[in-house]
Amino acid sequence: MCCQIGFIGKQTQFVQSNIVINYNDDVEAGASNIRWTECAKFTAELGIKQIEQFILTWKRDNAWLHCIDHLGEEEHDYDKRYKYRVRWSIPTRRKPIPRATACVYFTIYVSKIKPEELPVEVFYVFEGNRLVHRPGKSKFREIWLKNIIESKVLAMEQVTF
Repeated sequence: MCCQIGFIGKQTQFVQSNIVINYNDDVEAGASNIRWTECAKFTAELGIKQIEQFILTWKRDNAWLHCIDHLGEEEHDYDKRYKYRVRWSIPTRRKPIPRATACVYFTIYVSKIKPEELPVEVFYVFEGNRLVHRPGKSKFREIWLKNIIESKVLAMEQVTF
């Protein structure tokens, strides 16, 4: 069960199963997007290709490497949801295996009730954050990935084995 509990501008907050979900629907200057495929033509493999195409529009240092994993599919009454994880890291010559990675989780909704010619809906969230982003609505910031990795490294330094 989902209910709207408030909004500020176009940022809407929903409560679903005791989890607060924030959707950022403000169109931000410089926000990148691609042309997403139609619902009728969508496949899990095409999802990987389109996520790759989308993240290539993000302005970031070339040192960042990533891999995309298809995590699975969920069947719902009105749509089918495809889940993906993009894992980011910055390997170096001295440390080819990074100490930490940052993940971005994508969900692609393929509607069963909307016209098949309409494009799929795409949402993504950065690891450890609750704000749900939509392509073309928010501008990517490289600092988000750096903050995730920094916080993981700091947490690992606090643990002694």
